[in-house]
Amino acid sequence: MAAATNKTALNTGETEKKVYPPRNPLLRSLQIIYCIYAVLLFVVMMFIALVLVLLCTLLGKVRGGNAMYVIINGWARIWCFCIGMWHKEIYEAPVDRSKQYIFVANHISYMDIPAAVLSIHQPIRILGKQEMAKYPVFGLIYRLAAISVDRTSAEGRARSVRALKAALAQHISIFIFPEGTFNETEEPLKSFYDGAFRIAIETRTPIKPLLFLDTHQRMHYRGFLELTPGVTRTVYLPDVPVDNYTIAQVKVLKEKVYSMMEDGLRRYQKKYQQDERIAVTK
Repeated sequence: MAAATNKTALNTGETEKKVYPPRNPLLRSLQIIYCIYAVLLFVVMMFIALVLVLLCTLLGKVRGGNAMYVIINGWARIWCFCIGMWHKEIYEAPVDRSKQYIFVANHISYMDIPAAVLSIHQPIRILGKQEMAKYPVFGLIYRLAAISVDRTSAEGRARSVRALKAALAQHISIFIFPEGTFNETEEPLKSFYDGAFRIAIETRTPIKPLLFLDTHQRMHYRGFLELTPGVTRTVYLPDVPVDNYTIAQVKVLKEKVYSMMEDGLRRYQKKYQQDERIAVTK
């Protein structure tokens, strides 16, 4: 079992030598100024995005929804560029943009949402927590663009499943965090919910696992004043076809995807620790 001080390394592929927030008072002060700048820029861009998103509603549910994600993608790219973050994609297997997928990824930071938007290059709908819709202005964009789920209500969960299946029926891929909430454990992943895997089997849609390696370093789940510049890497793992699975094998499929993602996170942790040791010795 990894020690608590190594939790960041396990989830991001970076070693425990990097401490966040910085212990140096000057560096911490600079980080707070940086965070305030990033949040203010986010808010300004959010109002611009709101106008464009509202205009997209005139295009209808499907075309308008697809257009919203183009706008949100642009918002994420410009914002990340302006705050010194850059997105890197690592393909262990290609993504066929003509196909539909159920994309799944690990969940460790609020920066997972920009990472998801930047990582998907085809029509997509993201499943998110209903609680995010309560924020002024952002909540309106969220309600229009995302599929929200109320996990405390059986009716709410069923409604979100119907919306996800409706998106797939319109040849739109969907994105789900199978852990449901932030992983605050010392392990690479929390346990998965069944939902994504049940929908995959019922709709015969392949699963595409992704790994977000750095979002925890870019912003810890403690809050917005933990933001730092740097890279956000997404790893694209091989597709998981579901044609040979029955609904009775949801657990088997879930365990297969969990094993793939856990192994991937551990491999990248080891790889980047080795790379850093090599760099130090040169």
